[in-house]
Amino acid sequence: MSHPSHGVAIVGAGRMAEAHARGWLALGVRVRAVVSPRRRPSLPAAPDARWDTTLDEALTDPAVTIVSVCTPTPTHAELAIRALEAGRNVLLEKPIALTVEDARAVAAAADRAPGVLMVAQVVRFFPAYAELAERVAAGGIGRVRALRATRLTSSPHRPDWLADEEQSGGMVVDFAIHDFDQANLHFGEPVAVTAVRTPGGYGAPVTTTIEYRDGGVATVLSVADLPEGFAFSTSLDLVGTDGVDALQPAEGEPFVAQARYFLDCVTEGSPPDRCPTSAAVDALRVALAARKSLRASTRVVL
Repeated sequence: MSHPSHGVAIVGAGRMAEAHARGWLALGVRVRAVVSPRRRPSLPAAPDARWDTTLDEALTDPAVTIVSVCTPTPTHAELAIRALEAGRNVLLEKPIALTVEDARAVAAAADRAPGVLMVAQVVRFFPAYAELAERVAAGGIGRVRALRATRLTSSPHRPDWLADEEQSGGMVVDFAIHDFDQANLHFGEPVAVTAVRTPGGYGAPVTTTIEYRDGGVATVLSVADLPEGFAFSTSLDLVGTDGVDALQPAEGEPFVAQARYFLDCVTEGSPPDRCPTSAAVDALRVALAARKSLRASTRVVL
């Protein structure tokens, strides 16, 4: 099924831009433009997209109703706000911004704008994570008391900006934020964060403990410097008053599911309750607190 009433501009030309392009292709939504300032992008899933060098150029096309922002983190807030103010719907790659102030500015712009904003916390759309969340929300293990998550990967082809903590926020902001978002999803309001790192640069193991208002506690292990060839792996285990539960194998295409959900919200003019902007802000708050804890070697109260 095609959606001729919607056209997409993807801002960015890297791995996430290609992932978004595959999602739009699967849904029959045309990617009309790809924005990349310095080089013509090569996105196999959007072979017919024109090349624009600025977002403003893409926004002159009235057929562009959706903007997928897939650029390095420091540009997220400015691009999202500009697209929202131009009346477009915005699917914004995580993290929402690099500072809480900028994140709240994005949220405020979305509140004022006619379009829909959704921050792409794609792990919420991975079938195993989504099904686990449904089971827990239905009371399958009672009240959740503890959570343990791991996210382990190699990163042999990491772009320079990602390794620069001033641009990416470091691993806890760019990578571990997925698991912080999951912990917040299951527990609610975070109140304190403690993070400890083993020696090394970007990707060296970090363990983060998050305390929650209701007494729950989450422990997150993040590693992104394993040898090339290591198979990416994640885990999520939950302990409740009535038992335990964990991720179970499930098939699906999360980037397609994410794009489909966002498109439904756009079509209906409804807020993305499955991925609210407030949750993206809270995930960033935890990530920045973890970064502060690493730097100061202390527990950070939110």
